[in-house]
Amino acid sequence: MTAAAQQPTQPQVKVNVLNVCSPSAEEKEAIVSALTRIPKQPLFSPDFEIDRGRTSLQERPGFLQPGERGQDSSESATATWVRIRREFSFQAMFSTVQYSFSHDSKNMMETLVFRVRDPKDLMQVSIEDSASSVTSPATMLSTNTPVSRIKLERFGKSSVVLARCPATEGQAAPDQSAYAPLFQNASDIVANYRGLLRAADELARVDLFGTSKPVPMPAARKSVPKNK
Repeated sequence: MTAAAQQPTQPQVKVNVLNVCSPSAEEKEAIVSALTRIPKQPLFSPDFEIDRGRTSLQERPGFLQPGERGQDSSESATATWVRIRREFSFQAMFSTVQYSFSHDSKNMMETLVFRVRDPKDLMQVSIEDSASSVTSPATMLSTNTPVSRIKLERFGKSSVVLARCPATEGQAAPDQSAYAPLFQNASDIVANYRGLLRAADELARVDLFGTSKPVPMPAARKSVPKNK
């Protein structure tokens, strides 16, 4: 038996490197096509889902599926969040839209996810923006924070991602002027669905604007001595 036959065959590993700063012309066209198909005036079905909560950050929170890029701070004890899901009517290309907002002591993240009803090529479109928690969530939403990341998940193909790329130490920021219309279109979509889903109303229902205050305990009733 030869030495080559004794060694087990190593599986081939394929690595796809995504150019998130400057996608190719084909990938850019795919993003344009996906954003164009998102309805501006959708017809929703009666079904919906709304979740609100506060999550400990001792472990990585899993309440936002598309928020992989969020930075979990060890100094942040908790993150408060809201998730809203609506279903489109059967005629729509997309089956559901999900809006998510999370807030901890350092970061705020807003994510909009559209899932395709009958995925053949495109499966999901996610749009994301984020801001520092130096301001309030209400201020972030009212100023319409520009989108920082667009991602297309495709069936049987690698994902397509476009992200804003800032300057790094010793290197200037890449020229992304060719992608400015895509970022603007995505920002308009988030602003539109933020209003359609009444995100501000749901954010007002959860304590996103400060730490929770303890509920005061009722004063103990004094016992009155009984007359003998």
